[in-house]
Amino acid sequence: MRALVKKEDEIIGDRIKVAHNFGQRLQGLLGKKALKKGEGLLLIPCRQVHTFLMSFYLDVLFLNKQGEIVALVAEMAPGCKSPLVQESYQVLELPVGTIALKNLKKGDCLEIIKVKEKV
Repeated sequence: MRALVKKEDEIIGDRIKVAHNFGQRLQGLLGKKALKKGEGLLLIPCRQVHTFLMSFYLDVLFLNKQGEIVALVAEMAPGCKSPLVQESYQVLELPVGTIALKNLKKGDCLEIIKVKEKV
């Protein structure tokens, strides 16, 4: 499944992959060389992420069930583990620089629109 993520009328990502089962969450972004503009990964449920075995930086948003940003990590380096965010229900991994570019901050609400993949 894929999703479109918006903050008010601004698109944060239009090619967001949704990882909603254990296997998809375990795979995460392993094997990818980078995230391109508009891409991302939404992990549901999720309270903590890592970048072990990855070769690129990420911006990470921790969201509650309503899509409110409850924590964020800008420029998370490869080989790191994020804090455990108890109030998080889902995590959105985005290309590095997205937090600054889109002026995202704690308390912002994101709209997650699930879309069917083309067959």
